[in-house]
Amino acid sequence: MVNQDSRQDALCFWVALDTLQAQSDRFAIWVLRAPHPSGHVHYDCDWSRQLADAWHSWQSMFSLRGLPQVPHIPSAYVPQFVFDAAADDESSDSAQVSSFSSRYMQDLGVSLWQWLFNGPIESSFERAQGIAMGQDIPLRLRLEIRDPELIAMPWEIMQPQPGSRALSLNRKILFSRTSSDVDPLEPAPLARALKILLVLGKDSPGEDASPEQSVSSRSASSQLDNADDADSSEEHLQLEQEAALLKKILEQNSDLSGRSTAKRQVDMLLQPTAAELSKKLRKGDYNVFFYSGHGVPGPDGGLLFLSDATLSGTELAQVLTQAGVKLAVFNTCWGAQPEEAQQKSLPRSSLAEVLLHHGLPAVVAMRDSIADEEAISFIQVFAQTLAERKAVDEAVAIARQQLLTLYHFNQPAWTLPVLYMHPDFDGKLLLTEESQTTQINQGTTTSFAVNRQSALLRDAENPGEPWPIYSDVLRIGRRPEVNDVVISDPWVSSSHAEIFNRRVTPAESTGGRRMAYFLRDKSRYGTFYMKDGDWREVHRQEIPLSSGTKIRFGSKSEGQLLEFVLEDA
Repeated sequence: MVNQDSRQDALCFWVALDTLQAQSDRFAIWVLRAPHPSGHVHYDCDWSRQLADAWHSWQSMFSLRGLPQVPHIPSAYVPQFVFDAAADDESSDSAQVSSFSSRYMQDLGVSLWQWLFNGPIESSFERAQGIAMGQDIPLRLRLEIRDPELIAMPWEIMQPQPGSRALSLNRKILFSRTSSDVDPLEPAPLARALKILLVLGKDSPGEDASPEQSVSSRSASSQLDNADDADSSEEHLQLEQEAALLKKILEQNSDLSGRSTAKRQVDMLLQPTAAELSKKLRKGDYNVFFYSGHGVPGPDGGLLFLSDATLSGTELAQVLTQAGVKLAVFNTCWGAQPEEAQQKSLPRSSLAEVLLHHGLPAVVAMRDSIADEEAISFIQVFAQTLAERKAVDEAVAIARQQLLTLYHFNQPAWTLPVLYMHPDFDGKLLLTEESQTTQINQGTTTSFAVNRQSALLRDAENPGEPWPIYSDVLRIGRRPEVNDVVISDPWVSSSHAEIFNRRVTPAESTGGRRMAYFLRDKSRYGTFYMKDGDWREVHRQEIPLSSGTKIRFGSKSEGQLLEFVLEDA
């Protein structure tokens, strides 16, 4: 039997924030999805001066892109005390800067948390945490930022109080950014191996590039260009050496615990044309796309410099989604930053956002420039954790912890990777070793051959099509990779319900049975069952099942009518 933790989705808590149209200095924060019915709350608040100052001070210490105009901050405000304090005593420069940087990192993290999780949002989130803790599974926290001016902020550093763990480092709260303005995900099976296409592009935009495209990215074997040093963009990547290094990093098993890992296959393309890239993706059946090379922000997801020609984020999105890629990773500058025009951020302009909007399940991109050794450290742990069949958001959290361990809390390295996930994506790329699934899709079934069946679920209108319950639990839902019975109706949740058996007391026993079957609902819209001629609802609770119980998932009037049957009844 498959381990329950590997088969069960994390609960979801989805928060969105945006400016109120009538007042640009006031924001609306609301919960779009919560694991409890009362969790969908709303809250309006002002952008505080304290938070504005904390954000601007943070940029003065950590941002390589400079100090862009941000909402509600006077352009004349530039904090000076950082540099004045360091000038007082040259012998303590390093300690002073370290102290200030730690303070800025923590101050902004706490300020962001207190601003976002306030009032009813805080209460709803705490209840969601309690539900997740009670079920001993992670809470998947998704943040949707609809105001483009706030996308550049490092929301990943949020922490509830000084000295506590930052949100994106917590494996019990899996953090990602998301959007409700997305194309639906196409159903896709899980793979048995990581198949990675590694693409190395150019290290500079070339002679015809505009001045805005003069800042290039560092890759795993070349010096990342500093925003203040345009001359370094003239250096060329040593493609062969870099490709060999990255391939080794992505393929090698660095874990010493002896845990089982999936096979990893890495194919390479060095400075391909757009046509070569598209052809390779169509034929390769890849689930991971990895790009290292030059990239610049732009209104359509920016530009990637594959070879002599460029490829926009919108164009790349078409190629990746058609090829069925589930995860794209970018070791390039500012893939998670929006483009700016006239000191304003353009909506839906960052590479990560564009790919997500076009239906890519997950994107990992950098908020700012990342150094060679930092990128290598992140990539190595990230690939290893994916090969251990962990979900993408958990793998990012683990790799981020590695960056913090190596480069410390007061350095920006651990804050740079930004994960965007489609709201319907559970983060899974690979099958567990023992996974086997059965699908119900518009009456299509898969049969099994076993020696003995104790109970079954069957189509009430076509009893000749049963789905036997072989183990201790039968999982029902819309996603094939995590369920034994898959129902594609839109009102059925990803992990909708479970039918399981357990030992009962003599008082609970019926017909002298020591084991009884129960239905546990985990859905958003509930499960309906027939009792005494009436449809009744069970929602996030469990009920005992007797032979002949009629069941409908998500709707009591539509969808497939199923019947639970004990074989020897």
